[in-house]
Amino acid sequence: MRAAIGQFAVTPDTRTNAQTCIRLMAQAAAGQADMLVLPEALLARDDSDPDLSVKSAQYEDGDFLRRLLRESAGNTLTTILTLHVPTSDGRATNTLFALRGGQIIARYQKLHLYDAFSIQESRRVDAGHSIPPLINVAGMRVGLMTCYDLRFPELALAHALRGAEVLVLPAAWVRGPLKEHHWQTLLAARALDTTCWIVASGECGTRNIGQSRVVDPLGVTVAAAAEEPALLFAELSALRVAEVRERLPVLANRRFAPPQLS
Repeated sequence: MRAAIGQFAVTPDTRTNAQTCIRLMAQAAAGQADMLVLPEALLARDDSDPDLSVKSAQYEDGDFLRRLLRESAGNTLTTILTLHVPTSDGRATNTLFALRGGQIIARYQKLHLYDAFSIQESRRVDAGHSIPPLINVAGMRVGLMTCYDLRFPELALAHALRGAEVLVLPAAWVRGPLKEHHWQTLLAARALDTTCWIVASGECGTRNIGQSRVVDPLGVTVAAAAEEPALLFAELSALRVAEVRERLPVLANRRFAPPQLS
């Protein structure tokens, strides 16, 4: 699989953000990518209004997703991103969408809400309740996660035990003391926990760290961005997963069942 990551800074203007996504989709398709992972919460962001992402929430048939689906119809790329979708007055779910061929092929409502480091995502966002099924991209099985999910190994492990070879993670990882260290460490840890590839796209800008990465099943970073907008490409191999799992059979050697996610 040829994977791409589009890293950029989300603006307060929804149409500008949609156009950035469309440009990255076109560039990824031109680069022969099978999959493009974009950051988390792409509708709108403003440092002066932490609730703008939810205030800007759109339903699936809204203009933002319709524009991306039109772009998706013109290529074979699988594009993965998250948007806020309204649930009730002033509330939304942080929903991951996988797009291919002009269709939504998968949805996932973020399970773990970021109620940490003086931020309370649950104040305006409703948590999901189920682990999404794996999707198939270029013959590889892909598990879906979002940002803060990275800190909870049970979800990554659940995907791996269901057969995932790749884990994708749109994110908006907030800056702060040791946060870059946490990001790098946790990406490598989840790769090693599961012996999966990790493809993580981080939103950059003044609030979030960027630092998108592709990590191989032995925890080695094979492609990375810094804090500026970027488009990364990396080749992911199912053979690499099989080789690592033969040498490091942590999934087969497990003696305890993972806790059930509710």
